[in-house]
Amino acid sequence: MTGKLNRGVAIVGAGMTQFGAFPGKATRDLFVEAFREMSESVDKGFDPNQIEAVYIGNYSSDLFEGQGHTAPFMTDHVGLTPRPATRCEDACASGSAALRSGLLAIASGMYDMVLVGGIEKMTDLPTERVTDTLATASDALYDVPAGFTFPGLYASIATAYMDRYGATPESFMKVGLKNHNHGSLNPKAQFGQTIASIMERQKKSAEKKGRPIPTWADEMEFLHDDRANLVIAWPMRLYDCSPVSDGAAAILLVAEDLAKNFSDNPIYIIGSGQASEATLRYRSDLTTLSSVRIAAQKAYEMAGVKPADIKVTEVHDCFTIAEIIATEDLGFFKPGQGYEAAEEGVTSRLGPRPINSSGGLKSKGHPVGASGAGQVVEIWKQLRGEAGERQLPGDNLNLGLTHNVGGTGETAIIHIYERR
Repeated sequence: MTGKLNRGVAIVGAGMTQFGAFPGKATRDLFVEAFREMSESVDKGFDPNQIEAVYIGNYSSDLFEGQGHTAPFMTDHVGLTPRPATRCEDACASGSAALRSGLLAIASGMYDMVLVGGIEKMTDLPTERVTDTLATASDALYDVPAGFTFPGLYASIATAYMDRYGATPESFMKVGLKNHNHGSLNPKAQFGQTIASIMERQKKSAEKKGRPIPTWADEMEFLHDDRANLVIAWPMRLYDCSPVSDGAAAILLVAEDLAKNFSDNPIYIIGSGQASEATLRYRSDLTTLSSVRIAAQKAYEMAGVKPADIKVTEVHDCFTIAEIIATEDLGFFKPGQGYEAAEEGVTSRLGPRPINSSGGLKSKGHPVGASGAGQVVEIWKQLRGEAGERQLPGDNLNLGLTHNVGGTGETAIIHIYERR
C-alpha cells in the first residue's frame, strides 16, 4: 500500500557547507555554517523561534568523533533549545531519514515548521579506522568476518553486473569522468576538478619534483594507469570510489499552506518512499536493489508522476556502479541499459537524462550523514534556477528526485520535489 500525505509540505530554505576535509572544525561548527546559509536562502526571511522541532541525520559521530547524542548539541549551537531534537541514523541514508521524519511530522499536523539537518565529520580518523567505522553499516556477523569492506561489496555488485550485461571497467570510468566534470562547476564540491585537470596537476607535480613526467594521452589512459588510479577492489578503482568527507547541510520545512509566507518560489515535497532489504548474502540478484525499486514506486505513486516526468536527479553514487544500477532501479532505463546510457552521455549535465549535476558523492563528497541532505540542496537550487554554472538548461525543470541508499541497499529512501 502507498500512503498519502494528509498535509502538503514545502522547502523554503536550504544550505550546506563545502564538503571536504576541515581539520580543527567540529561537526557543530559545520552545522552552524549550513544553518546560516539556509537562513539566508529564505526569500522573505523567518524567525528561527518559529522552528518547532529538529531532525538531524548522522551516521556515527560516536565512532568518528567520540560524541554521541548529537542532535541536541547541534540544536544548541544554532540557538534552538529547548526544541525537541532527534538524531536519525540509517547509515548513508541518514540525511534522507531525517528529511522523511520532518516531512511526516508536518504532514501529521504535529508541527508547522521543522529544521532538518545532515552532519558528519569523518576525516579526523586515519583511513583504516574510517574503513572500520563504515564497516559497522555492513553485516557484522557475515560480511566483516569474510573480509568485506564496502569497496569489496560494491565490487561484487559490479562484477555480477558485468557478467550479466556486458559492462566493462570503462563503463564505470565514464561515470566518474562525468561526475568530475559536473563537480568542477560546483564550488561546494570536495573534488571540484575534472579528471583532465587532475592529470595536469600530477604532471606538474612530477616535473617540480624532478621525476619522470607521465605521458597519458587522455583521461581514459590516466584512469587505466594502476599507479595513478589504484585498484581498490576490482573492478572498482580509486576514481570509482567516493571520498572520506566532512560536511553539513540544513533544510527548512514548512506546511504547504504557509510556504508563500516565506518564499515566492518554494519547492514542494510531493512524494516519499522508503524500503529495506536483506544483506547481499541473501539476495538472488546482485544487479538490482529491490529496496530502491519499491521505495521509488511508492514515491512515484504518492506524487502521481512517472520516471519519465523527472527532470533533475541526484542519486547515491558512493561507487560508480551504484549510479548505473540506481538509474535502472528508478525506472529511467531498462535493466542492463544504464551503463550504455552513461557511456553515450545520456546522463551528462547536458544530456536528456541528467544525473548528479552536483558532481554526486563521487566528486562533491560523501560525509555520510550529510549526503542525503546535500542532495536536497542541489535539487532546491536546480528547480529554482540558482545552480550557477552547473544550472541545467531549459525552462521546464519542474520535477526533481533524490535517491539515497544506506549500506548496499539495506535502506533506500526516495523523495520527489516539485516547482509550481
